[in-house]
Amino acid sequence: MPIPADWPTTEAQALAEQERLRPLVQAVDDGPGERLIAGVDVAYDDDHDLVVAAAVLLDRDTLDVVEEATAVGRIAFPYVPGLLAFRELPAVLDALAALTRTPDTVVCDGYGLAHPRRLGLASHLGVLTGLRTLGVAKTPFTFHHREPDADRGSWTPLTDPATGEEVGRAVRTRAGVKPVYVSVGHRIGLDTAVRTTLDLARRYRLPETTRHADSLCRRALADALRTRTPSN
Repeated sequence: MPIPADWPTTEAQALAEQERLRPLVQAVDDGPGERLIAGVDVAYDDDHDLVVAAAVLLDRDTLDVVEEATAVGRIAFPYVPGLLAFRELPAVLDALAALTRTPDTVVCDGYGLAHPRRLGLASHLGVLTGLRTLGVAKTPFTFHHREPDADRGSWTPLTDPATGEEVGRAVRTRAGVKPVYVSVGHRIGLDTAVRTTLDLARRYRLPETTRHADSLCRRALADALRTRTPSN
């Protein structure tokens, strides 16, 4: 898939775009009940300038896979911490567009408001598409938190050390297992984002949306590399 012609190509352009989009984020619940929830994830091969995104649509009640899609493209932006959305979003948008049904919510493997400029991938994706989004990350990035209690469902605020602002929550999805880091993306409140994450993480630390999307994009990347690499 081609990279959009107006996509930022420099760090200065990307920073300016984040500042432009940040006021458009809606950090409150907006929309009907959620039945179809998508997970999105991305895999790279920098040596081959290749990125593969996966979108997997699940039924919230059963956690069954309803539909899945992938998109293959060139890497759209160099690796710069805090600007990963510019690397990943073109392929993610293509994968979501390939679904025949529109998700009620999209769960991103990354950050939303838990971002230095309050516009991580989940928020950026939500503003661009109008979809309800949230971020579930594996690490707290640059933010602080106390360790939640050991019980499943326990959480503590994830705060910006510079301002004290709550930007997300460290959430224990399995008893005694290290937490995940949940933040608002767009059109969702933090309480709902935490509740949705727990609903999707009934057996494992990570939500089923993330687990399925991660597996699919890795398989699709391997397939793409096989088709591009001449056999011996």
